[in-house]
Amino acid sequence: MNLQTDHKIVFALAEEKKDENWRFRSFLKRCGLNSEELDAIVHRHYEDVASQIDCLECGNCCRLILPTLSDDDVKNLAAGLGISPEEVIEVYLVRNESGELTLNQLPCPLLEGNRCRVFDHRPENCRSYPHLHKKDFVFRLINVVWNYSICPIVFNVYERLKEELRNEFGDAWDAEPYRDDFMEEDL
Repeated sequence: MNLQTDHKIVFALAEEKKDENWRFRSFLKRCGLNSEELDAIVHRHYEDVASQIDCLECGNCCRLILPTLSDDDVKNLAAGLGISPEEVIEVYLVRNESGELTLNQLPCPLLEGNRCRVFDHRPENCRSYPHLHKKDFVFRLINVVWNYSICPIVFNVYERLKEELRNEFGDAWDAEPYRDDFMEEDL
């Protein structure tokens, strides 16, 4: 499977495949693979795809996603910027509706070109993105589907996952009814 790396094409394809992606998400919730089995498949695809895609060619996550920051992230950013944690909060952050600290604007005010100007001091949520290396993929599928249109790595891993499971399970997942609701385990 060829990799799609152009974020504009990824966005357009994500719009075309929206219903398919939600049906596949529903299928993954009840396909019979346990969390560890699904994680192993996702991690294998993630390692391969991520090794072929340079995030600095895109930077789309920094343009479209508001990461939440911990107190440690604020201190780390302050060190990288050479200012106090209070100044970081005052200049760059706001509290969201959940009371968590997040960036006060998009694109990220620390983005220069496609790279964070304090790359070695970036927040943990930024370091970890697109979070496909983490365990319990099946319990984070809402974010995976949302990130599918933003990140070429997520797009390609999800497409490979669809292809592999179509080979294993046939087209059963494609016949799943589309449900536009949140499952309890996603919350």
